[in-house]
Amino acid sequence: MADRIKRFLIIGAHPDDADIRFGGSAVKLARAGHIVKFVSMCNGDCGHFSMTREALRDRRYLETQASKAVSGIEEYQVFAEHHDCELEASVEIRKKVISLIRNFNPDVVLSHRLCDYHADHRATAQLVQDAAYLTQVPLFCPDAPVPAVNPVFGCVFDAFTDPRPFRHDAAIIVDDVMDEKCQMLDCHVSQVYEWLAYEHTGTPVDPGKMSWEEKKEYLIANWGARYVNAANAARETLVATYGEAGKKAVYAETFELSPYGRKISIEEFRQLMQP
Repeated sequence: MADRIKRFLIIGAHPDDADIRFGGSAVKLARAGHIVKFVSMCNGDCGHFSMTREALRDRRYLETQASKAVSGIEEYQVFAEHHDCELEASVEIRKKVISLIRNFNPDVVLSHRLCDYHADHRATAQLVQDAAYLTQVPLFCPDAPVPAVNPVFGCVFDAFTDPRPFRHDAAIIVDDVMDEKCQMLDCHVSQVYEWLAYEHTGTPVDPGKMSWEEKKEYLIANWGARYVNAANAARETLVATYGEAGKKAVYAETFELSPYGRKISIEEFRQLMQP
């Protein structure tokens, strides 16, 4: 158990975004006694090629809860009323996000960057960025208590370069929890094996015909490069954080410090992100 329990709020657009970008870190933080909450701003009802939206919504919620059980995180909340591909950075939803943050009272809030291919990702990023200052305005959403200390806000890794590449301010080695991270991804059958496989190749994959080792091999082959690329791009940060172990790390999840929440140094951010 860590000397001080830290609270991490990961706000993704869809039911699996937090797992993809923070799954390994979440496992390590939860094991160290910290509190991690995942949030999906949308209900996931568009990501499929054959299911009805209602059935997919319900299925994806169950997938988030299966991932929660694997990871050991505190909660996986899904905003069931927000449809995929329709999320907007409205005042109504801004109030929901601010109330969410205030009521959870996190040390760290992480979400997408504003530069992203998906409209829901961009809307989520805007909502969280808007909340970074407004969480401290007591007359806005007065029913939710203003935290004594504003959270630190940051972004999860992406590979987009327009208008600028991602900045790897902090990094967590996840080599030792890739099995658990793959188990979390394995929970999202409708996405990882069905929709995304269909989207990329035209043919879904049936995990029921695969052993766990075959599924893990498939997941590493299709998702592992993301974390290898992050580790290579963040090598300087990994070495500064972990020393010799940072030179040898193969997989990492990396994070960019936002200037809009509580102001801390890069060194403080790196320390805050560690289990």
